[in-house]
Amino acid sequence: MTKLATVITTSLLEIWAHKLRSLLSFLTMAIGVGAILYTFAITEGTSQRMKKAMAIAGQGRMEIGPKRGGDYKSKGLSPGLTLNDAKAIRSAFPELAMVSPEIERWGAGFIYKDFKDGSLAARGITLEWAKRDWGYTTRGRFLNQTDIDTAARVCVLIEPGRWLKKPWWIKRWASRKDDFNSWIVRRDLLGKNVIIGNEMFLVVGIIQEPTREKDPRWFRGRWSWGDGLMPITTLMKSVTSRYDASDSPDKIDSIDIDTGNEETVSSYRKKIEALMRLRHRGEEDFEVFEYRERYADQIAEQKKTARATLLMGIICVLAGGIGIMNVTLATIYSRIKEIGIRRAVGASRSDIVLQFVIEAMLLGLLGGIFGIALGLLGINTFLKDIRWMDIATFHPIHFMAALTIAVGTGFIFSIWPAWMAAKLDPVEALRYE
Repeated sequence: MTKLATVITTSLLEIWAHKLRSLLSFLTMAIGVGAILYTFAITEGTSQRMKKAMAIAGQGRMEIGPKRGGDYKSKGLSPGLTLNDAKAIRSAFPELAMVSPEIERWGAGFIYKDFKDGSLAARGITLEWAKRDWGYTTRGRFLNQTDIDTAARVCVLIEPGRWLKKPWWIKRWASRKDDFNSWIVRRDLLGKNVIIGNEMFLVVGIIQEPTREKDPRWFRGRWSWGDGLMPITTLMKSVTSRYDASDSPDKIDSIDIDTGNEETVSSYRKKIEALMRLRHRGEEDFEVFEYRERYADQIAEQKKTARATLLMGIICVLAGGIGIMNVTLATIYSRIKEIGIRRAVGASRSDIVLQFVIEAMLLGLLGGIFGIALGLLGINTFLKDIRWMDIATFHPIHFMAALTIAVGTGFIFSIWPAWMAAKLDPVEALRYE
C-alpha cells in the first residue's frame, strides 16, 4: 500500500507540474464523459416515464377512429362511427378493461358572467373515460350513470396542470393573461352555471391535472388546453355536436379500447375489426390504431437521438484516450534519464509500467469527474430552459459507469507507452540527454 501511495503521490505531482498539458489531455475526455452521462440519464428517464405513461394509458390500448386520408369514398352503406358501435363492442367483449366512446368539439365556446372564451373543447364521454389516463385530483364529483342516462346538463371542467417552472417558450407563448387556462385556475366554478356552446351547464366537478413536469401522460400529449367533460348523450343532442347536419345523430369521433393485456391486443384487434366490418356492411370507413404502433416513431426517434449522443461521447472519449497516450509518450521522453536512474537503483519493469499507467488513469479519473460535473451542469442548467420536459433521471450506476469508462480508457491507452518505457535499457537511459 505504501508503494502504491507513493506512486499515486508522484503521479499527482507530475500532473500538477504540467497543469496546462494535463488540462488539455483530459478536457476532451471530460466532454466525452459528459455526453455519455447525458445519454445515460436521458435514456433512463425516458424509459421510466414511458413505462409510467403506458401503464396509466393501459397496456392493451388501441383506438378506433374514422378512416384517415382522402382515398376512401363511402358507398353510403355505413352511418360511420357511432355510439352503437361502442355498445356492440362492449356487449360482444364484456371482458375488455375499457370501451370508451368520445365526441370532441373544439372551440365550443365558454361564457361565465362577463368572461368569454372560444378555445374550450367540449368532450362528450361515458363513465369508462375515467378508467384510463387518470392522474387527476377531484373537487366535487365526476359524472355518473344517471347523468348519462338522462342527458343531464352537467359538466366537469379540467383545470390544466401548472408548471413548477415555466420554460421560456411558454412564457412567450402565453402572452394573453385572460385565456381560459390561466383564467380557470384563478376561480372556483364548482356549483356554478356556465354556458358552453350557447347552452347552460352546471359545473358538478373540477378535476386538476398533475404538474406538467410530473404528468405521466406527457409522452402521448394528453394535456388539456381547456376542456369541459359532459355526458356523451348530452353533447349528442346539442347543436354543437355535429359539424354536418347529415351526420348520424349518434355519430362519435373515436372509441378508446383497452384489452387489459399487451399480449392480447393483436387478437382483439382482429376480432373488433371483423365486428366493425359486419356492422358497417363491409365498408372500411374506420381504422384501428394500436398505441404501440402510433408511438413507435417517437420511440425510434428518441433511441436514434440517444445513439447519436452516445456515439459522440464515445468518439470524444477515444479522442481523450489518444490525448492521454500522447501525454504519456511526451512524459516518457522527458523523463528517460529519470527512468534510467530508477532502473539502476532497483526498480523493476513492472514498477515503471505502474508509474505511467497510474498517472494516465488519474488523468482519466480527473477527466471523468470533470465530465460528470459538465453533464450535470448541462442538464440541470442549460437544458432546463430549452427542453419542454425534464426527463433526465440519474442513477448511481451512471456515475460509476462514467468514471469506469474514463479510468479504463486511460488505462488502455497508456499500456503501450508504459511498456515502451519499461523496455528502455538502463545504461542507454542514463546516458540520454
